Amino acid sequence: MSTIGKRLDTKLIHTGEPDPLIQGAVSLPIFQSSTYEYTGKAGYHDLRYIRLNNTPNHVALHEKLAALEGAEDALVTGSGMAAISATLLSILSSGGHLLVQECLYGGTHDFITNDLVHFGISFDFIDGDAPEAWNRKLRPSTRAIYVETMTNPLLQVADLKAVVRFARNHGIVSVIDNTFASPINFRPAELGFDLSLHSCTKYLNGHSDIVAGAVIGRAQLIDEIRRTLNHLGGSLDPHACFLLHRGIKTLGVRVRYQNQSALKIAQFLEGHPEVGKVNYPGLESHPGHQRACELFDGFSGMVSFELKKGIKAAEQFLEHITIPIVAPSLGGVETLITRPAATSHSGMLREDRLALGINDGLIRLSVGIEATEDLIDDFEQALHAL
Repeated sequence: MSTIGKRLDTKLIHTGEPDPLIQGAVSLPIFQSSTYEYTGKAGYHDLRYIRLNNTPNHVALHEKLAALEGAEDALVTGSGMAAISATLLSILSSGGHLLVQECLYGGTHDFITNDLVHFGISFDFIDGDAPEAWNRKLRPSTRAIYVETMTNPLLQVADLKAVVRFARNHGIVSVIDNTFASPINFRPAELGFDLSLHSCTKYLNGHSDIVAGAVIGRAQLIDEIRRTLNHLGGSLDPHACFLLHRGIKTLGVRVRYQNQSALKIAQFLEGHPEVGKVNYPGLESHPGHQRACELFDGFSGMVSFELKKGIKAAEQFLEHITIPIVAPSLGGVETLITRPAATSHSGMLREDRLALGINDGLIRLSVGIEATEDLIDDFEQALHAL
């Protein structure tokens, strides 16, 4: 394996590729084999086997993903939740304690609040914007602090520099879900985070045709997580590896366009009389705008907003739009739109959602790569119909 060039866009294409090319094939082939010849490996986890995440398709992805975020190692998984659960179950054990940002992706929130307790693991929620209060929730048993780069679905930006300092000062592991930003906009290892998580289903693949996850970060921690994942069986199959490997190569051109398009759409929505609130870090009105400017190379293709007339208006808006697809995922080439209360965060208690500011009428928008002007025209007609 070799890396040609130092810049991110070159790494997207060339890092992790076979050298020399296999039979001259420009695209890495799919190694559709579950079993590989034994070559004298000493340990079980070193055997070449699909479930052990070490086939040629896996290895190529691991090298590419680590290079993209400037990290030591990486690991792909069968889903974003496989990455999250394997990570937390590796760095936490019975009696351990986790500090976690209060606004989270619904699946992560459910796993932490409903499942970790069965493993004897406790947690406390923290306000990502109030580091002065974190010490009060720290315990001798605290092992990690967990945040999101931009929270799902409110696009909040925590004090990420403070998270890294806090983790280092107290000898705990810093973990960040970097799905919304992608390595194009933010590379956690460069700031000092120990581990970065991704739902590769989203931006990294970008084509809404696979489910996958990734963990990127310190080699020692990645090795521990790999062993946990190997036992849990959350590996990624070779064909999905191939599709993810292919999708990553266009990540730069996709995300940069989505950054630009989302900003224009957020500005349009903010100025529309039917819209009550817009959440987008690229807007000067966003409370975390200055912090986002300092941390990120772009503000992502994710926007959330509320209409002044509430949930019924939100439902009518979704009925009248014609270009975006009403679907619960994000990060694809097609624009997707949904109400988190009915999809990604439907597993949360309503009072918990409302306390965080995730109202029933909140709309989450994942901007694709369609013409920005067409999307704005579509939103204009849908808003006019309310």
